[in-house]
Amino acid sequence: MKIAILGAGAWGSALATSFAAQHEISLWTRSASDCEALARTRASRYLPDVRLPDGVRVESDVARATHGAELVLVATATAGLRPTLAALGTASAVDLLWACKGFETATGALPHQVVDDSPARAARSAALSGPSFALEVARGQPTAVVIASRDAAFAGACAAALNSSRLRLYSSDDLVGVELGGALKNVIAIAAGISDGLGLGRNARAALVTRGLAEIARLGSAMGGRAETFSGLAGLGDLVLTCTGELSRNREVGVRLAAGKPLEAVLAELGHVSEGVSSARAARRHALEHGIEMPITESVCAVLFEGRSPREAVQQLLARDPRRE
Repeated sequence: MKIAILGAGAWGSALATSFAAQHEISLWTRSASDCEALARTRASRYLPDVRLPDGVRVESDVARATHGAELVLVATATAGLRPTLAALGTASAVDLLWACKGFETATGALPHQVVDDSPARAARSAALSGPSFALEVARGQPTAVVIASRDAAFAGACAAALNSSRLRLYSSDDLVGVELGGALKNVIAIAAGISDGLGLGRNARAALVTRGLAEIARLGSAMGGRAETFSGLAGLGDLVLTCTGELSRNREVGVRLAAGKPLEAVLAELGHVSEGVSSARAARRHALEHGIEMPITESVCAVLFEGRSPREAVQQLLARDPRRE
């Protein structure tokens, strides 16, 4: 299959590396200088220890990158989805897959809502999500993810075409649930990082993950997701990975906040997008609109945007009245 991957960050480069063994891959980066460097060195600055396969064609022109493609895969941050779709244009309908996790900052929209609102014409479309650190995917370490679409047949066909011995693909027709799992787990991961950064122990982390999953499922169900989705790869699976893995950017935000660093400094030090920061505000807004209680998300927002200290936020969570689970 001819696949055009739009976005040559860590995730796009990892997917290009993984799919190149079975498919013809073009990888698009907006920057001409990044394109030249990647084509010459075959090493992404986001994944410097992983070599991009020689068969991957690197392009800085989106028309050349997508010419003849049977599938276009957008692998940008959520903030980059709308401008990337605009660059894709309206020339012809394509099968579209996106690997973005989060809410659009300005609108609070999920990725599929951004796609629906874009000028790009998708013949069929789906989201890719699940527990997957880019570095491990690029190294060929076993990973399982899910492709979700309102078109169940397309989700199944796409999963079958992209499945490999190292990157296992499942399919789902719960597009909303899969996207919400991928967006909301990043908020809980910041809380888990704060807990770890304060040295509160594994018991506390387990409690945060478990109660965080309950928050995700409450809001996710209210917004149209199915309960069983949140116990699957895009829900529990991604939540556990992001809350416990050393490669998690969102967890690392929490760890550094717990050390007393201001948010602006933390984000500048990381040098990568942390979707949980923008998703926290959107998640709280959606929770208020649906009348859903999300105390962990509220506490994360208080630390991120209202000047509350991480330790004070934890104490306030612990001081909540006991209740039925």
